[in-house]
Amino acid sequence: MPVRGGALTSHAVRSPRRCSRNGCPRQAVATLTYVYAESTAVVGPLAAYQEPHTYDLCEPHALSLTAPRGWELVRHDGEFEPPPPTTDDLVALAEAVREAARPAPRQPSPEPPAGPPTPGRRGHLRVIPPA
Repeated sequence: MPVRGGALTSHAVRSPRRCSRNGCPRQAVATLTYVYAESTAVVGPLAAYQEPHTYDLCEPHALSLTAPRGWELVRHDGEFEPPPPTTDDLVALAEAVREAARPAPRQPSPEPPAGPPTPGRRGHLRVIPPA
């Protein structure tokens, strides 16, 4: 977990899932799933894990969603609650705090400028001094 200038990088702590609608910055509280065989769209509480063929929605988008013509819409009754923090989130936060508290690694001291080459053997090459 890199720490730069005392600030955590974006991948240090996992951010909450966001609404799948373009340009919507809100936190997701519901999951939309299509059941193509039954021409049904289902809006329910936020799924525990993101799936490839589902869409996470914020509350306004989950409540205002309409189904395509000829489709049935099944919507969760009740309020959509934001998900509680998971233990993964808490562990990631604790690791980020530990990483931020570690002292910065010491920078190596600069090497002195190279002087004239000294005669001798270096690896598989041999330095021959000028005559």
